[in-house]
Amino acid sequence: MESLQSEDMADAEGPETIVAVSTPPGRGGIGIVRLSGARAAEMGAKLVRLRGVLRHATACLADVLDTDVPDTDVPGTNRETEHGARIDEALVTWFEAPRSYTGEDVVEIAAHGSPVVLDALVRHALRLGAELAQPGEFTQRAFLSGRMDLTQAEAVRDLIEAQTLAQARLAASQMGGALSRRVHPVKSALLELIARLEAGIDFAEDDLEVATDEEILSRMESVKGPLAELAATFHHGRVLHDGLTLAIVGRPNAGKSSLFNALVERDRAIVTSIPGTTRDVVSERVAMGGIPLELVDTAGLREAVPGMDEAERLGMARSRTALADAALVLLVVDATQEMCEEDRALLAELEGRAAILVRNKADLLREAAATEWEGLIPSVLTSAVTGEGVEALRAAIVRLATGGAAAEPGMLTTLRHQQSVVTALAALDDGRRAVADGTPHEMLLLDLYRALWALDALTGQTTTDDVLQLIFSTFCIGK
Repeated sequence: MESLQSEDMADAEGPETIVAVSTPPGRGGIGIVRLSGARAAEMGAKLVRLRGVLRHATACLADVLDTDVPDTDVPGTNRETEHGARIDEALVTWFEAPRSYTGEDVVEIAAHGSPVVLDALVRHALRLGAELAQPGEFTQRAFLSGRMDLTQAEAVRDLIEAQTLAQARLAASQMGGALSRRVHPVKSALLELIARLEAGIDFAEDDLEVATDEEILSRMESVKGPLAELAATFHHGRVLHDGLTLAIVGRPNAGKSSLFNALVERDRAIVTSIPGTTRDVVSERVAMGGIPLELVDTAGLREAVPGMDEAERLGMARSRTALADAALVLLVVDATQEMCEEDRALLAELEGRAAILVRNKADLLREAAATEWEGLIPSVLTSAVTGEGVEALRAAIVRLATGGAAAEPGMLTTLRHQQSVVTALAALDDGRRAVADGTPHEMLLLDLYRALWALDALTGQTTTDDVLQLIFSTFCIGK
């Protein structure tokens, strides 16, 4: 990070002033043009006619001017100015460096959300010497100026893209530094151990007391424990961050489409009493327990028989594809019928998969449910018609998706996070073996430094240019 900062900050005036529209494309009540850089305040004052003086974090009323058309050319206007005709009113807010989002001077012009007006402001800023911001460049500058670490910068994108309230809560927690706070004490303990060993090597002639193997192992274990706990959060964190696909499969007329409609809480799939109504996959995105789930209703699966039409064959083929691709599977069976060979074959296919057996049509049972189905895989008795057991099924799906773990602050949510922690744990394991083998401390330090560098990469202190470019290129322009 230091090399990046020195390269970007080499110019005494700092990096170029950048400009972009920070609100989503299209028309709206409000549209914001953001500038960041040493000349932001100067340019902002030229883009509009201020009706007051800019003060830090204080909105100032201003006129947005059409610099291409003088007032005399606009019918019904007589307000001549040296800048041009007024086409809008806006609120201008100045955030003085370093007390801004990017750590630089930032000006935000909040006008009406007309693409024409916003485009005119951006074009005027470019004529004044601003550069058009690249995707994620505002947040990248915030990272490079030390306003946030890399996990917090990634959380900005996650909050923008959140589809559920649970995702928004998780992103807000990460933006507040929850993950960084979990990593910081681990890094501190690791640095203390490294410093102890370095001192023992550098001042060996002074008879400085060197840490014993037992002490080294104990300190390494105190580092590894919290890291292992952090690594264990990845499954739930990634599920909450990315979501999952859940396929609903089973034989024809088991009530799959009715159950699908009950889970999405609307009539999304066609339901009739005729077996095989569903001929194609139907999908819908829902949230369960804060987890985004792509529910996929499939055509009934059965053995091909003479006379089966081409549409049903194609539907079954697509159902097989959906079954293979899904992270979770609901096997829906008719609770009023005995298990058949086709049911057993589907159960065999699901061996080792994350699956739930749904015994549907509980409303048609005249006596206690058959026990032949129980004990095979987790099962729930439901009625898609009356709603019986549907909430229990939702809870079972969430437990299966998360492994029963509860959400917690500072979870690992991306593969990059997980790889950094796994690399650090592997380095500590190598270090523990080095101690057991009596390896000199000079060599042991290589393992400890490898663990430290992995944790530095997590927060961005040793992240390469290529990684930064990959991360920030996924942002939207103006963010």
